[in-house]
Amino acid sequence: MAELITLMPLERALHTAALQAVYNAVPAYWQLYRRESPPPEHASQELSAAEQTPGRTLLGILRRVDRQDPEAGAELIGVLDFRLHWPEAGVAYIGNLTVVGSLQRRGIASQAWALLKPWLASSASIQEVRTGVEQFNIAALKFWEAQGLALTGASDRVRVGDRFVRLLYLAADLGHSM
Repeated sequence: MAELITLMPLERALHTAALQAVYNAVPAYWQLYRRESPPPEHASQELSAAEQTPGRTLLGILRRVDRQDPEAGAELIGVLDFRLHWPEAGVAYIGNLTVVGSLQRRGIASQAWALLKPWLASSASIQEVRTGVEQFNIAALKFWEAQGLALTGASDRVRVGDRFVRLLYLAADLGHSM
């Protein structure tokens, strides 16, 4: 049976420690950058940046601690970071979609995306979604292609920490291909 998830906006004052735990629980991602783990203040920095960036939101991906007992609470198992109407009106840019390593490849990221995309189209007036994926992150490229996004042919060389990486851009029209 698939995990039942929900999305919730994250706030720096309430969710920094839980988000840092999510970032810590994806060591394979950080190893792509030759790092053992994320910087210790990564969650705080991302949540602060979201507060200061118009249209940027970090949604927590949550699941029940006990499926049979809603009173048992929920746990943060991932994050979906996006920005509305950027780089132009009508576009949503997905900056990051992460699920903790032990729960990857169970359809959780696909469920999170399936929850967000109708809201983007109907409530946020978004016609197109875009994302950038590191050229060496094959799993992320395949994931986004499976969600209906296609490589655009555009790319950028961006600095990440002490190295440069090539981002490949993918996009999809929310009204047609998704």
